[in-house]
Amino acid sequence: MAITVNIYYTGEPGRAAAFAREMTESGVVADIRAEEGNLRYEYFFPMDGEDTVLLIDSWKDQASLDAHHASPMMGRIAALREKYDLHMRVERYVSDGSGPAADSRFIRA
Repeated sequence: MAITVNIYYTGEPGRAAAFAREMTESGVVADIRAEEGNLRYEYFFPMDGEDTVLLIDSWKDQASLDAHHASPMMGRIAALREKYDLHMRVERYVSDGSGPAADSRFIRA
């Protein structure tokens, strides 16, 4: 049962993109991806605005996510969020285990 958290970071124009860039360039993203249980940690930018960035953050289970939340990494992330004065909207999804095979007839490979 994987857990995926979509986090929409918003702020003044350009601030969310600068946050994502600093997260990547400072090595924080690489450190998170190396954490036990991390399946995905990627930023995406919407086509219709420069004030938002979407983070797709996936973990193998709740224990892995809890360990991440308890790590010193969260302090680094929080400091950068404050630096760029970002606000967050969060969506959380739990996989049902069926995977893409259940929808294969709708997927073009």
